[in-house]
Amino acid sequence: MARRGGSVPQGRFRRGAPLAGLAARTVCGRVVANVRESAGSAGAVARFDQRCAQRYAELLGSSRGVLMKAGQILSMGDTDRWGGGGFEPYLEALGRLQSTVPVMDPVLVAELLDVQLGAGAGQFAEFAPVPVAAASIGQVHRAVLDDGRQVAVKVQYPGVARAIEDDLANVELLATFLRVVTAGTAVRADLDGVARTAGARIREEVDYRHEAAMMAVFGELYRDHPFIRIPQVITEACGDQVLTMTYLDGMDWAQAQHADQDLKNTWAEVILRFAYSNRWLAGLLHADPNPGNYRFFADGTVGFLDFGCVQVLTETQRSCWFAMIRAVVEGRATELPELMAQAGFLEGDPRVSADELHQWWAELLHDIIVEPQPVTYTSAHRDRLVAGMFNFRDRNHLLSRLSVSGVGAVTARIQFNLVSICAALGATLPVRSIADDMDGVAEPVTMLGQQHQVWMRERGLAGPSFAPGEIHRKSFIDQPQLTTNLTSTPTEKAENS
Repeated sequence: MARRGGSVPQGRFRRGAPLAGLAARTVCGRVVANVRESAGSAGAVARFDQRCAQRYAELLGSSRGVLMKAGQILSMGDTDRWGGGGFEPYLEALGRLQSTVPVMDPVLVAELLDVQLGAGAGQFAEFAPVPVAAASIGQVHRAVLDDGRQVAVKVQYPGVARAIEDDLANVELLATFLRVVTAGTAVRADLDGVARTAGARIREEVDYRHEAAMMAVFGELYRDHPFIRIPQVITEACGDQVLTMTYLDGMDWAQAQHADQDLKNTWAEVILRFAYSNRWLAGLLHADPNPGNYRFFADGTVGFLDFGCVQVLTETQRSCWFAMIRAVVEGRATELPELMAQAGFLEGDPRVSADELHQWWAELLHDIIVEPQPVTYTSAHRDRLVAGMFNFRDRNHLLSRLSVSGVGAVTARIQFNLVSICAALGATLPVRSIADDMDGVAEPVTMLGQQHQVWMRERGLAGPSFAPGEIHRKSFIDQPQLTTNLTSTPTEKAENS
């Protein structure tokens, strides 16, 4: 196959050397910039960081794979306040990776479709050669099937899977990148551990057949749902590097920012209910709540497009998490140490008291537990989560005395991004009532909650009240072809232990 207009550098040395070289130049350059600023050259360090951040964005854009994906993850969460600031220039440059990505030559795309789909490539009556979106692992084209259905076709960059394996085999590569972009900030974290967790999730995203199976699981779970839309997988037009789904023609995130506030409030509630339902109904954590992968509709519904990053909870984990969260919300602090240990969420200093644990949770879930209802989300809510999750300057910070499990890290990312989305929408929500009715301990008070409850009963997913331990996984996860995709991999089992 041709390797033009989209080829990816191969080999651990070839991929790692440019970053190592840039990292060395960054360290030396920052020393010089500090000297210049001390000598009276105002703004020397800021100007250096701006230039250096642009170089990193350009390097990651051409390398694709793990490094570019990590850059996009860091750019999504309004992380400029991590550990006291200093990250802003890198955040802005990495943010440009979301929309400025080198695309594949159309001839290369056509060749890839022929190889991946064989005769199946002929079922496209129309295929737009110019992608409508491009990201770290692949790009998306619009197309029309022979039967007239509008579809979106994700095409993976040739060589990206091998490149990711090269990157993950070079264990220092991702950690080095994280060290560089946080240099000069007050962040103190286990960057090697962060790199391992990010690498495991990124490896899953390369497997388009895995994503197709997960999309089918979510599609069956939310069949006939009143406000959650999931694309249909077109199985006959999928391969290892091609994923075809029905096209959802809604507003993108940028367009959604200009909607009226009532509609934004509705969208925010839909997104929260989607996150709750996944966990409690099916033990699934949609671990990449990126608004760039949502589509927003004028009727208040929301479409969810990307299912490459999903954490599967065991039944024990799901039940333990439910019990833990309810103990937090209901103020039963004395139960937290045992419940958190059972959930595998935190392990560490046994001297941490139940009151300390509850106080920490009250900061993380401040909108649900402490604030008057309804809550209007602002950047202050995001900043509070940053202080609770990521600020390790204080030696007495609770997380400096405890260790977070793999599931805990994934959940922290989900919570942070959900709050960031609500803040970006300026949403006003009765979030405590939403949490209670989604947990099955109260009747819904919002129209969406009432619609969701009716849908659950019609689907036979719950009785008048429920807890996760009382709900059995229905046929949407019992299909034989999906069983292996809903079983934790060895990597996941190690992370969750």
